[in-house]
Amino acid sequence: MTQDKILCDIGFIGLGVMGKNLVLNLADNGFNIAAFDLSDEKVQAVIAQDETENTTDTPRVYGCSSYTELLSQLKAPHLIVLSVPAGAPVDQVCENLIGAGIQPDDIIIDTGNSLWVDTVAREEKYKSNFLLFSSAVSGGEVGARFGPSLMPSGSPYAWARVKPIWEAIAAKVDAKTGKPIERTQPGQVITEGEPCAAYIGPAGAGHYVKMVHNGIEYADMQIICEAYHVLKTGLNLTSDEIADIFSTWNDGPLDSYLMEISVEVLRHKSSDTNTPLVDLILDKAGQKGTGLWTAMSSLEVGCPAPTIAQAVYARSISSFKELRTQASTLLGGPEQVDLSSAEQQQVIDQLHDAMYCAKICAYAQGFQLMKLAAKEHGWTLDFASIAKIWRAGCIIRAAFLQSISNAYQRNENLDNLLLDDFFVKELNDRQHNWRKAICHATMQGVPIGALSSSLAYYDSMRSATLPANLLQGQRDFFGAHTFERIDKPAGKKYHVQWSTKGKETVQVDT
Repeated sequence: MTQDKILCDIGFIGLGVMGKNLVLNLADNGFNIAAFDLSDEKVQAVIAQDETENTTDTPRVYGCSSYTELLSQLKAPHLIVLSVPAGAPVDQVCENLIGAGIQPDDIIIDTGNSLWVDTVAREEKYKSNFLLFSSAVSGGEVGARFGPSLMPSGSPYAWARVKPIWEAIAAKVDAKTGKPIERTQPGQVITEGEPCAAYIGPAGAGHYVKMVHNGIEYADMQIICEAYHVLKTGLNLTSDEIADIFSTWNDGPLDSYLMEISVEVLRHKSSDTNTPLVDLILDKAGQKGTGLWTAMSSLEVGCPAPTIAQAVYARSISSFKELRTQASTLLGGPEQVDLSSAEQQQVIDQLHDAMYCAKICAYAQGFQLMKLAAKEHGWTLDFASIAKIWRAGCIIRAAFLQSISNAYQRNENLDNLLLDDFFVKELNDRQHNWRKAICHATMQGVPIGALSSSLAYYDSMRSATLPANLLQGQRDFFGAHTFERIDKPAGKKYHVQWSTKGKETVQVDT
């Protein structure tokens, strides 16, 4: 096919794994793309793949060698999608486009994992040059190619222009069953179903929601990994046996993309040793920052998110491989206990419930964080809609997201998922097994930071009284920080001249 010049619908900058797949997804859905990357090799690669997959006689992707050529290749007003690393690269591309002649009514869509405050600052910085619109993308390379979950935010005017495009390329969910409608072949187009794309709110809101999505993702992954560790170390099961258990669990309330891929990872055999590849992978986890950002935001907002924070810590401690190896020869642990088949099955059943309960808590923490952040920043977030667009296309897609959406449809002002009738029953019915699973893992010396911190969160949430009364007494003793009393009007502050020798104290009303 020859590349005769035509005016394209969309400009696209950044043709890495995600960018290339988004371009091909857009092309499948009938849009012509003018594509640019600093690497001409990447430009030629996406053109070649389009030629291979394109069933028409007309090219769908047109390569550009400069920002100026990109703008000249587009219909006005220009619509340009960025898929470049977060941070300085986004600003560099924006400056280059200004230099190339971008206009104030042109729209630039940042699809990277930008920190939400950076997005807010950029919208203000460039508002006289062009319309900056952000749209976080979740789903990895497969999602980008065949239907991601999209979290757009920014100018409502820009959303009106972007909406039909985003709804076309997004993952789709069957409206009746709530299950994803699978799209796996190039050229395949899904027109029915509910698109996993919904306007989130003003600038920064979409990237904030995506950040929290990734924080939940950290927690969900760590919960699964801890269950794997219990089964592997505590019960001495093989990777194939654990895969069988996870596969069974994936047919119930734990049904999720992360469980599904965990089964595949556990079953995969190394090509050179024919042994489970997972057993050969170095146990040092990486991270790109979004989980850390979520944990930091939870501290700044004052929203407890211990499961998410613990998942970040777990990755951090995994990086100290040499230190852990040294400590393993010095620090003692419990003796391993052999269990009968019946006892093993009991542990497996308890672990299933522990995972499910911990998962509920992780999502409860994430949604409460979004709620408190929305209040602080003046956003109006539709949590039922957010849960819906996470049902397909994204990494944390899971069957029970429909239950979360239902909870917020029942009560859009729900303060915490743990207060919803459905989740109250689920947690009440399973909390005993959850505790048993924690006890077993602890007595076997298996670290379960996410599972156990989730239980501590649950127990804290269900405690009408916490020991913060003593804490406030301590703070007043050494720092005169004052305290309130339960037998006095709310908001009234008190300070005491404390004595450690039993002398009568003097109360000072502040």
